[in-house]
Amino acid sequence: MALPPFVLYRRVDAVRYAHAWALGRNPAYHDFEALGGDCTSFASQCLFAGCGVMDFTPTFGWYYRSIRDRAPAWTGVEELFRYLTRTADTPGPAAVLAPLQTAEPGDLIQLRLEGAPRFGHTPVVVSAGKRPSPENILVAAHSQDADWRPLSTYRWDEVRLLHITGVAVSVK
Repeated sequence: MALPPFVLYRRVDAVRYAHAWALGRNPAYHDFEALGGDCTSFASQCLFAGCGVMDFTPTFGWYYRSIRDRAPAWTGVEELFRYLTRTADTPGPAAVLAPLQTAEPGDLIQLRLEGAPRFGHTPVVVSAGKRPSPENILVAAHSQDADWRPLSTYRWDEVRLLHITGVAVSVK
């Protein structure tokens, strides 16, 4: 099985978008704060700014057209994790689980916050320093809106880094 063509993920564009909208809301997207949180929608918006490719596969894709026409992966923490780490030949961004020490701007971090039964928060890495660690990894996020927030200021029981490896642009 051949993999679809990949292009580079534009990390600078993802981070630029994160800074532009971390403390506000882009009117092109619904604010999901009252529906359980906006963090994963914000992370998806940042990803889209860095890749420009959506996957319109019904149910299992990654896309947003409106509040009523979107994939679960656009707004759901676990759904986004499953989508980004998929093995299917579909367009869109792809990621691998990686050690926190390999974080780069534009990557995503998912947190199982202290006492929570599952992962429930998705900040975007905006800076990682030369030797990434919770103290010098800085993130932007919605749902606890933040920009340049040190990862170490969150209280979590579990953390995972989704390192974006590239963007599939088409499939056969």
